[in-house]
Amino acid sequence: MSERVLPEPFRDLEPFAEWVLATETERNRKRLASTMAEIQEFYNAILPRMEAVIGYLNQFPLDAMPADAQRLLHLTFSLAEVSTAVELFKQPGVVDGYDASRFVPVHK
Repeated sequence: MSERVLPEPFRDLEPFAEWVLATETERNRKRLASTMAEIQEFYNAILPRMEAVIGYLNQFPLDAMPADAQRLLHLTFSLAEVSTAVELFKQPGVVDGYDASRFVPVHK
C-alpha cells in the first residue's frame, strides 16, 4: 500500500498531487507548463475547500506539521500561484510581464 499523499479529509484532492510542490520555482514552472484547462480544473477543485483546508492546517505549528499536512500546505501555495492566471490573466503566463526565468527567489 502506498503512503497517502494528503490528510484523510482531503483525499479527494489527490488527483491534483502533481501540484504538491515545495518551492516557488517549482510552482511557477508547473503553472507555466500547464494548460489553462488544467489550471482551471485545479483551481475549481481546491478553492471551495480552502476554508476547511486552512482550518485543518491551523491545528499544527508550521515547523512541526505531519508530512501529509505539509503536502496539503504546498497544495495551497500552488493555488496562490495559479490564482492570478485564472482571475486576472486568463492564461498561464503574466500578461506583458517579464520572463519568469529571470526571477530567482532568494532564501535566507
